[in-house]
Amino acid sequence: MKTGKVYLIGAGPGDPDLITRKGLRQLQRADVVIYDRLIPHELLNEARADAELIYAGKQPTRHRLAQEDINALIVNRALTGNLVVRLKGGDPLIFGRGAEEALVCRTHGIPFEIVPGVSSAIAVPAYAGIPLTHRGLSSAFTVITGHEDPAKGESSVNYQALANIGGTIVIMMGVKQLREITEELLRHGMDVEMPAAIIEAGTTTRQRAFVGTLSTISEIARAKEIQPPAITVIGDVVRLREQGIAWFDLLPEDLLLAALAPAMLP
Repeated sequence: MKTGKVYLIGAGPGDPDLITRKGLRQLQRADVVIYDRLIPHELLNEARADAELIYAGKQPTRHRLAQEDINALIVNRALTGNLVVRLKGGDPLIFGRGAEEALVCRTHGIPFEIVPGVSSAIAVPAYAGIPLTHRGLSSAFTVITGHEDPAKGESSVNYQALANIGGTIVIMMGVKQLREITEELLRHGMDVEMPAAIIEAGTTTRQRAFVGTLSTISEIARAKEIQPPAITVIGDVVRLREQGIAWFDLLPEDLLLAALAPAMLP
């Protein structure tokens, strides 16, 4: 049987309308869709009625499928002639292990394409009214993960450099380790009064955002019972949220639902 093809597609950060046109087009053509927990699940309504849908979701403390099993699924379905969509939250190459899946395809001679997605690192702050760069406040931003590979033994993040690099810091997947991360930044000299924000379930109707400082944001997250997925932003740009840019929070409920409705319809 002729080998199929794999599309590694970024589904965006949560708002189903943020998938790219190319990603949506290939999703609608797919024979098999292997999808993650954090995709906008409304997008599954776009798949063909006869498409095989396989949940490969991962949670911070438990995985439904190990990465090796996901790789094997991709290879198996593609080698039997299917058009396979690997649908991943955000962008497939930003803390998404998409490169590993691409390498597996290459090893087995399976043609593939990578379809970039809108990363939550950028989109979630934008929906919370926080630009990552702003003239006079920040001319650069740094994105780190708060959930590193535990097999490494020690962090590969240079907190001394991070605390002194300037600009904006974005922490992805860092709810559980937020206190430790902020303490490291403080220990290496970052200002205790540096503005900080944490955003839960960004770009969705469940979005919540809270503002504090570097020294208080982890306690705010605990008090507000913030749950993953959440993004933390540290930097002077956080002040702009309360200067009138928090557009998503200000949408009346009916307009908010209407804004998300087109992609939520069956």
